[in-house]
Amino acid sequence: MTDTTPVPARKHIIVGVTGASGFGYSATVLEILHDLGIETHLVISRSAMLAMGHETSLTVHDLKALADHTYDNRDIAAPVASGSFRTAGMIVVPCSAKTLAEIATGLGGNLISRAADVVLKERRRLVVMFRETPLHLGHCRNMVQLTEMGGIVMPPVPAFYPRPQSISDIIYHTSARIIDLFDLPVDLPGRWKEH
Repeated sequence: MTDTTPVPARKHIIVGVTGASGFGYSATVLEILHDLGIETHLVISRSAMLAMGHETSLTVHDLKALADHTYDNRDIAAPVASGSFRTAGMIVVPCSAKTLAEIATGLGGNLISRAADVVLKERRRLVVMFRETPLHLGHCRNMVQLTEMGGIVMPPVPAFYPRPQSISDIIYHTSARIIDLFDLPVDLPGRWKEH
């Protein structure tokens, strides 16, 4: 007898990478999602490509190799630009002030901001790792507006209760916290346990 139980579809998550600092987070998020069997759809902005060379030895090619699918940020016709393309949501890591403003105001002028807009309109999970400091009132208003629209703003604030021993530990913990927001079974160091 053949088992006719439907096989659950593999989850898809869009990962946007913009020109803020923190590309180690991008790579770690992609690695964790891969280990969890999540299909990733990566979009890297031109500013990210430029900034990456100043910050890390990680290359655009390295980052793309960690994803299942990649798209040009100018390709507004990519599958992730449509609400009919089912995803579990989107992570923008890192998220620049410019991208935060584009998403919060619904501009949708490139694939990252358009995909984020689609995720919001379809009532899916959007997490942006806003990487800017100090903040002016415009940044704060954009964060409020995005939150009111259903997005989650999660700056990369390090947690010290897991007692990190390295920068890699700090990056992993923050990346795992982002993924935890999608209710995925990620190993989160220092997770509070009930006794």
